[in-house]
Amino acid sequence: MPLTVTGEITRRADRLVIGSHQAAALVELHLGIPVAMSPTGPLMVVAGNDSASVLAVFREYTRLIEESGALPRRASVAGS
Repeated sequence: MPLTVTGEITRRADRLVIGSHQAAALVELHLGIPVAMSPTGPLMVVAGNDSASVLAVFREYTRLIEESGALPRRASVAGS
């Protein structure tokens, strides 16, 4: 059975994600590592105070079901 996680990206380096220890651990594991901001790039280094890169980690390594609230801008991709 898949695990459902709900959380909030805080933009705080000391507490990146509220709501799930698994989600926070996933982001912490990828801090300082480049992640694609969209399927075709560009790459951006994951930083705790950058909500777009944190959200990109969730898009890349999980099956993100829903995004809501004030979402960070996504990288623009030609043709999409």
